[in-house]
Amino acid sequence: MPLGGKMKKRSLWIGAAVVLLVAAIAVAVVMHSSDDEQVTVQTAPVKLETIVQTVNATGRIQPKTQVRISADVSAKIIALHVEEGDWVDEGQLLAELDRERYTAAVERAEANVRSAQANAELVMQNMHKTRKDFERAKDLVARKLESQSVKDTVEAAYNVEVARYEAAQEEVNQSRATLKQALDDLSKTNIYAPMAGTISDLDKEVGEIAIGSQFQEDMIMVVADLREMEAQVNVDENDIVGVAIGQQAEIEVDALFGEKLTGTVYEIANSANVAEPGTTNQKTEFEVKIAIGGDFERLRPGMTASADISTKTKENVVGIPIQSVAVRTLDQLMREGEEFEDVEKRYTPDADGFVEIAFCVADGSVDARQVRTGIQSDELIEIVSGIDAGEVVVTGSYRAISSDLKNGAQVTIDNDVKKGGGA
Repeated sequence: MPLGGKMKKRSLWIGAAVVLLVAAIAVAVVMHSSDDEQVTVQTAPVKLETIVQTVNATGRIQPKTQVRISADVSAKIIALHVEEGDWVDEGQLLAELDRERYTAAVERAEANVRSAQANAELVMQNMHKTRKDFERAKDLVARKLESQSVKDTVEAAYNVEVARYEAAQEEVNQSRATLKQALDDLSKTNIYAPMAGTISDLDKEVGEIAIGSQFQEDMIMVVADLREMEAQVNVDENDIVGVAIGQQAEIEVDALFGEKLTGTVYEIANSANVAEPGTTNQKTEFEVKIAIGGDFERLRPGMTASADISTKTKENVVGIPIQSVAVRTLDQLMREGEEFEDVEKRYTPDADGFVEIAFCVADGSVDARQVRTGIQSDELIEIVSGIDAGEVVVTGSYRAISSDLKNGAQVTIDNDVKKGGGA
């Protein structure tokens, strides 16, 4: 074959190969772009679930019963008969204060009582004398042996002594009251346990001054019954309406990592906590007390705790993951080629123009279902209407559910978590 013919045939083969290569690349690009248009999602079947709605609150562990002990009178502490951690019985002597000043006050008050009583006795004798003089003057006037003026003078003297005697009696009563107060102050220099319990906190040492005051607490120690513990937690005002006495709670204590204690709500504050002056915390919270059950020997007053209070439980209800529920506007719910009027017939937006939806998957495409939701737990939310058990719902990714997914779009399902599935 001539050289020119061979070259021509070879060029034809090369041209055909180039055409086939270009076609293959075009097909791959088309297929790749088609794949890119489909959103990859994760799905899960819809089941009947038990959903427990909870309210979370934080606070501290405290004894259910405790008494903060301070002095009722001011004096130096001369003896402490307990140490922190000691068990004490009701009525046991805890501390002694210097009583010298109060002993002197008692002695002074006793002397004042004796003096007032002696003065009252003297006044009483004078009153009896003037009364006899008055009675004799009346008799003489009646017999016309004495003038009326003499009688009036004697009567006035008698009335004066009666008034003096009444004043002397008041002085006696006042001195006795002062003595009673002095004896009471003296008795308060010994401090006794008001209840049986453990000395959970001891703030004073021998030699320190205990300041007794009705208006400012100067705590010496705390007696607590550590056999009954509670969690005092603060619940937000938006959640407090769902909390009721008798509800169960799970309590986690930071110091007992991974362990959960159980408890029961037994007290709810009627008024909100008042923020301390000068603080920036403007949250309105209510104190809730939860009695802790079981073994709490390792618990100590003041430990940080958080509680999940079960406010409502529903069994055998349709439940889906919380992240599966999203919102869309009517414009965003239009399928390709659909009229807006058709969308209005299928969906009812709220006052803000949003529709609460979840995406169900069937035959490789998603259908945005308007749903009505109920209670929710940390992971699940109740579906009152819109989706039935047995259907398949989109559970991830978050980006797909929140923005990428279009109503009626074809999707690729990938439930392999190792490849990046999950919400």
